[in-house]
Amino acid sequence: MVTIKNTEELLKNARSSLDRKARALAINALTAALEAVDPKTIIHSQVKVKDNTLKIRNFSFNLNEFKNIFVIGGGKASGYMAEALEELLGEHIKKGIINVPYAYPPIQTRKIRLHHASHPIPDASGVKGASQMLDLVSHTEKNDLIICLLSGGGSSLMPQPCNGVSLEDKRKVTDALLKSGATISEINTVRKHISGFKGGWLAKKAYPATVVNLILSDVVGDPLDSIASGPTVPDPTTFSDAIEILKIYGLWIKIPSSVKKVLLNGKKGLVSETPKPGDKVFTKVHNIIVGNNRTASLAAYNSFKKAKLNALLLSSCLEGQARDVGTMLASMSKETVISGNPVPKPAGIVAGGETTVTVVGKGKGGRNQEIALGAALKIGSTDGVVVASISTDGIDGPTDAAGAIADGRTMIRSKELGLNPRKFLENNDSYSFFKKLDDLIFTGPTGTNVNDLSMIVVL
Repeated sequence: MVTIKNTEELLKNARSSLDRKARALAINALTAALEAVDPKTIIHSQVKVKDNTLKIRNFSFNLNEFKNIFVIGGGKASGYMAEALEELLGEHIKKGIINVPYAYPPIQTRKIRLHHASHPIPDASGVKGASQMLDLVSHTEKNDLIICLLSGGGSSLMPQPCNGVSLEDKRKVTDALLKSGATISEINTVRKHISGFKGGWLAKKAYPATVVNLILSDVVGDPLDSIASGPTVPDPTTFSDAIEILKIYGLWIKIPSSVKKVLLNGKKGLVSETPKPGDKVFTKVHNIIVGNNRTASLAAYNSFKKAKLNALLLSSCLEGQARDVGTMLASMSKETVISGNPVPKPAGIVAGGETTVTVVGKGKGGRNQEIALGAALKIGSTDGVVVASISTDGIDGPTDAAGAIADGRTMIRSKELGLNPRKFLENNDSYSFFKKLDDLIFTGPTGTNVNDLSMIVVL
């Protein structure tokens, strides 16, 4: 069971009993959210096997009609998903391979091999695993079933650079996009057009086998073509879109010449476009979202209701610059104190989604830590007000923290330590700021990923 490991320390940092209670309520809601999107729990609740029939929500598949069942996929949650699927299907599975992060917790699988690779920057091991998946599906037949398990992180963990692009060049493009402030959908549009796996190519190469794709979504709004860059989904984006995105973020002149060449040749029609809507290969593909940010957000909302707070699920589609979102959450907490809007206190407000950080400084941090720092600057000194934010995978940016927590005394405590929070924010150094306050939130790798969660508690 996933827990917030430093809960006791986070509660001790409260300067008043009301702040301590508010912190505890936020931590409890975050914990409930993480438990709700546990990959094994989700698979067992959504997938059933009875009388040789595989049932997934409203879909049913007669297992007697398939000669072989293969399992492939990748992502931060895919290992636990694979473990649960083996528990359900057992000997029905012939073989499989799943790409998971190096730091993945130990998991026992017999038929499905867990192959370790790098995230968020792809590596050669990820290419090897993705190549083995493509080789496996390319030899399947029309009476075979391929179950694909996808979750957040799948894009980086299953790299397959297209002809003419090296892994190193793809890494450079990915790294530049991650630091540019581009959204995950924009990043994936570029990734798909320099890949031989994403953007529907996996489905193309698996045809005519039946493909069932079980998805734990990490993209705001659950657009199927963006989750893990849509390897089994028609791709509506084009080479021209990828070029435009790189130009918008000032990266076109910086990217490797090999990537430019592929994208320009694609725009001219000299390189095949990704498979589009209407392609016959997708008639044998079933994409099913089994969990997402709303699943986690609703669990947090119910935690607040159970605690007898006036609960509000503000959104599970939150986007924008992290520091600006932090300012907005702080403003909402102030409005709740002053007027009782959008809900009267005692209030518990949930906002899920995924923000972005445009990196201009040389500090260390992540989206959620920057949200908390942006909020801390504007919360004021009101007693019993807390803003907490975490990444559900337990890894916020290039740090070992899941996120951070702030309250009405955060600015007071930072002043006592001689810290200038605005300078930390300007340097994108939210990790160092909250580390000095002992207000980072630690869960360790959670084995799941459904974007981020932010909590406001006003007592």
